[in-house]
Amino acid sequence: MGLGLTFSLLGDCDPRAVPPTAISINTASHMLEKVRAKEWLLIDVRSPAEYAEGHIPGAINMPHNEIDHYLARLEQHEGKPIIIYCRSGRRAKLAMETLKKRAYHDVSHLEGDMMGWHGAGLPVDRM
Repeated sequence: MGLGLTFSLLGDCDPRAVPPTAISINTASHMLEKVRAKEWLLIDVRSPAEYAEGHIPGAINMPHNEIDHYLARLEQHEGKPIIIYCRSGRRAKLAMETLKKRAYHDVSHLEGDMMGWHGAGLPVDRM
């Protein structure tokens, strides 16, 4: 299963106009395997407080409004697909735009975001 089947690129859509999509268990399992194997980088772009309350296992926190401060940290993951999520999609879109402007082209959005993850009853890690 490739990224094209698992994730959606936001493009020019307005994520506020799209209802949250539940994430399938197959999609979640595949993604978590890739993240655990360090083949993909999963980034939670919500605030540190939201991240601490619960995040997808293996995700690292890089708040969307501070993404430029994390570019050096991203260099160590060069060549890996990046999957971004937030609560509902808006901040993920902003972070994707920033990364694409900085020449990160293999960036995808986790369809459904954290709302879809919770809606599917999938596991979360807490700090």
